[in-house]
Amino acid sequence: MALPKTISVEELFAPPVRSRASLSPDGTKIAYLAPWENHLNLWIESVDTPGGARRVTSEDRNLLSYHWTDDPRWLLYTRDQGGDENRHLYRVDLEDPDAAATDLTPFPGARIMDLKLPAARPGKAVFSSNSRNPAAFDLFELDIATGDLRTLAENTEGAATTLFYGGSGAPFTIDVTEQGDLRLSRWNEATQTSRHIAQFDGADYPLGVYPLEVTPDAGGVLFGSNRGSDRLRLARLDTATGEETEVDSHPQYDLDTRARVFPALPSPLIFSRLTGELIGVRYLGERQVIHALDPHFAEVLENLRNLSEGDLASISSDESEQRWVVSFTHDRDPGATYFYDHSSGESRLLFRPRGHLDPEQLAPMTPVTITARDGLALPSHLTLPVGTEPHRLPLVLLVHGGPWDRDSWGFNPLVQLLANRGYAVLQVNFRSSTGYGKSFMKAGIGELAGKMHDDLIDGVNWAVEQGYADPDRVAILGGSYGGYAALVGVTFTPDVFAAAVDIFGVSDLASFMRGQPEFVRPALAANWFRWVGDPADPRQEADMLARSPISRVDQVRTPLLIAQGANDARVAQAESDNMVQALRARGVPVEYMLMADEGHSVENPENLIALYRAVERFLDEHLGHGRDAT
Repeated sequence: MALPKTISVEELFAPPVRSRASLSPDGTKIAYLAPWENHLNLWIESVDTPGGARRVTSEDRNLLSYHWTDDPRWLLYTRDQGGDENRHLYRVDLEDPDAAATDLTPFPGARIMDLKLPAARPGKAVFSSNSRNPAAFDLFELDIATGDLRTLAENTEGAATTLFYGGSGAPFTIDVTEQGDLRLSRWNEATQTSRHIAQFDGADYPLGVYPLEVTPDAGGVLFGSNRGSDRLRLARLDTATGEETEVDSHPQYDLDTRARVFPALPSPLIFSRLTGELIGVRYLGERQVIHALDPHFAEVLENLRNLSEGDLASISSDESEQRWVVSFTHDRDPGATYFYDHSSGESRLLFRPRGHLDPEQLAPMTPVTITARDGLALPSHLTLPVGTEPHRLPLVLLVHGGPWDRDSWGFNPLVQLLANRGYAVLQVNFRSSTGYGKSFMKAGIGELAGKMHDDLIDGVNWAVEQGYADPDRVAILGGSYGGYAALVGVTFTPDVFAAAVDIFGVSDLASFMRGQPEFVRPALAANWFRWVGDPADPRQEADMLARSPISRVDQVRTPLLIAQGANDARVAQAESDNMVQALRARGVPVEYMLMADEGHSVENPENLIALYRAVERFLDEHLGHGRDAT
């Protein structure tokens, strides 16, 4: 096959022409995100008479999510300021197109979390906010039309306790014990006391129990359980007795929990638009599997699957559940979005978010399994450039964040940029990645800069042994935990890598943990303290320092590019500043890209383009193209 054309950074990272469409509850309108002045804003359009789309927001920062309410007059969305993650809730009035969006939670320095629009409470939204106390989230109910707020429950227990919506009954609480376990209780606002229902092993839930949803009758809680099993299945907990019963499971796959880390991704649970009842469950292995739990949805699902070879992503319907708008995950045709009418059988393509990209010019992402040196099977993904002999190519090891996250099949603009430039791209789901059973996840406890890093090196060695990779032209690149892994790569195994890119990565594990926001700190007992250690213990702190790249800067001889958001609420700017200063003090060249208006992700299109132009140039300089530019 001929070499594909060179795809520009702008073509891959500019905002999609349209994305994240969903249907209004009355089935007459579609809302979606599309650029306005180069930032994603909210637009609406008629379903039956396409054309004449109307923009209804004017934000100068990308919107990532929005919500129809049960009244099609109102749309809700959230946004922060410059990446600080202090998200406010805004309301759009579709009957007053000239009115500015209303900030419904104008609390300085506060954020909202866990927004819900319960089917049983029309006209209401429920969410948590730390507007009263930065360390404690209270539970609020909002009247969407008037903007009136009512406190449902005040969190008097502090940061270790999380309140969440209890349906028609009293709220529930999840609190973290000193041992890092998680305890579910029912809250009594009148007596300010809790009734214990169940306890969960914190080692099984480093990011908390997820999913966690109260049933419409408030008599049960749907949650992800792996009690007595290695796989995460869906169970129901009786709120009166604490009895657990299985609702649904898959013999090989875990529930698809990626939305726990990236809320814009689909939830593992699919609910009826009208009743709020559970109608479907998502699982994820090499590809997605959806189990339909409702006969009508089963019929709909069978027809939706025929629309694309991809995996179903977003799903929305009108209240009759006859009209549907869905999008698909696909490695080379991302986000294709369709309208489907179940009553007539009609379907039509609404849009392709990146229709300017030719799927034939993009590189397929192939699942592969790599055996670690201790025999552990590592589910991974390999992307090879199109039109190039896959032999002794420059290789980019792309490391996911978390570490309690996972790589999965689908479109990744960075992967496509690298493959288009002739690089092989390897994504290794190292131990501690989620979605592959709890034993695989827990195999990483105590193994930061140890076996977790060995897994990455074993992936590189596999690619070399298979003949795909040139051992002298290997780069490591990642963000968040992936950035830490890149720094570990150049400090613990500097001979492996010819170049490294760290995007908001941790350089000092102890300072990273000490710098977490106050409301996050109790949760550290279930994840970072268990996996790495408690910096308050001098012996554990010493071990943490030994696993921190900042303690081994004298080992660095690999060219390094570091990028950081100045407003990062998770990995403070000091993590990158200190690493850069330590390297420069030794005379080691390091490129540093500080983005003043970003947090723990790069969202502004101009910053995305600038960052990946820099990455493109940096890798070309130190690895060379895998092919000549065309």
